[in-house]
Amino acid sequence: MTRSYGSQSMIAPLRSVLVRRPDAAFAVEDAAAWHYTARPDLDAAQREHDGLVALLRAGGAEVQYLDEAQPERADAIFTFDPALVTDEGAIMLAMGKPQRRGEEAVMARRFAALGVPVLATLEGEARAEGGDLLWVDHDTLAVGQGFRTNAEGLRQLRAALEPLGVAVIPVELPYFAGPEACLHLLSLISIVDERLAVVYPPLLAVPFWQELERRGFRFVVAPEAEFATMGPNVLALAPGDCVMLEGNPVTQRQLEAAGCRVATYRGNEISLKAEGGPTCLTRPILRG
Repeated sequence: MTRSYGSQSMIAPLRSVLVRRPDAAFAVEDAAAWHYTARPDLDAAQREHDGLVALLRAGGAEVQYLDEAQPERADAIFTFDPALVTDEGAIMLAMGKPQRRGEEAVMARRFAALGVPVLATLEGEARAEGGDLLWVDHDTLAVGQGFRTNAEGLRQLRAALEPLGVAVIPVELPYFAGPEACLHLLSLISIVDERLAVVYPPLLAVPFWQELERRGFRFVVAPEAEFATMGPNVLALAPGDCVMLEGNPVTQRQLEAAGCRVATYRGNEISLKAEGGPTCLTRPILRG
């Protein structure tokens, strides 16, 4: 039987992915309340999103849409965050940003329609967002510990993953710009090929850097100017086959020099204004 779900990798070929096209909820009147830099232009945002989806399809992914109305949830376009998909089903997370709570149940309903079982659901005081969850390899998940993912979220994730043989590595995140800003683990690192990662070292925890070195990783270092434009947030469609936000030429050249193929998308509205790169905008359902 052909599998329709399972995604314990950041780089295995992307076969099925869930996205949400921007709608009226994304064009927020009060940009500051959402920690956006300005109000998004909805028409431009939809064109940008369609361009990103075209790249996903060109890379061989079947694109599924999360269409259920969410009128008060501008950030729902960032489908990476409400769930983690394992080989045995989805773990529904618990959003750390208060305005995003409720997205999890909507995604769970979409998973049910797609035949993706829910393996576990975080409960109580647990908080965890997908942007803090990085598959180092098939059996190792790094979990950022910051304002969006807390110790109880880590504990419940570890309990859900242990029966699958998955080890969890906690990674402490810095205060940086404070609790209102969105600093996820994946703001600082993307794995794009076998033991190749794009990183922004100034904010990366030393023990985690050393663990990656121990595992034989090579690094593409994004410069400070391109950290601000999400240079470290890169989506792998397959090993060495990357999608990144346009306007990060130094990081792009380094990726290409490391042997990667790089496609770029325009994301002035869907990324730069709203603090979310190509990884954030996609929830892989099936890789491999």
